[in-house]
Amino acid sequence: MTLPLVAALTLAGCSDQNWRTTDVSEIMPPLDFSLVDEHGETVHAGDYAGKTTLLYFGYTHCPDVCPTTLARLSAATHQLDDELRDDVQVLFVSVDPARDTPEVMGQYADAFGPQFIGLTGETEQIDALTNRYRITYSYDEPDAHGRYDVTHSSAVFAFDPQGDAQLLLRDSDPLDNIVADIERLASQS
Repeated sequence: MTLPLVAALTLAGCSDQNWRTTDVSEIMPPLDFSLVDEHGETVHAGDYAGKTTLLYFGYTHCPDVCPTTLARLSAATHQLDDELRDDVQVLFVSVDPARDTPEVMGQYADAFGPQFIGLTGETEQIDALTNRYRITYSYDEPDAHGRYDVTHSSAVFAFDPQGDAQLLLRDSDPLDNIVADIERLASQS
């Protein structure tokens, strides 16, 4: 082997070329939506450009998956240094707009930290976004008191500051891997 080839192979071995979570950069479209924020204002994906964005679909009445996932994302962002943490935002999009008003979404998201932003909208807006990222959800039959659960995905999508899809974070991913990938993604901005 020639010396330049050996040097290139050695240097390549020193850097982590692979993500620790699932790379979806080649199969998922860029972030694009029109929804309603916590203040009742219409917002678009471009309003959140410039930061690493984690996108999660759920609902505030969720008994288990949503609070667990959001708590894990909160724990992950708290492991980042202050500068990188400021470059990360979590968009929590409701799949239950009948109950999740902008005010409810704001209060719920605030409980997880300042990086969390609650978004809702009309069913058509939410469906456009869930269809874009191949997320499904469905409503269970209401009980005698009108309460119901919503079946939904626990996947979290990570986008770079330009809004390009990069990663899929799953609840089976170790927290250390999630932290490492969020840190790496935020460091690229």
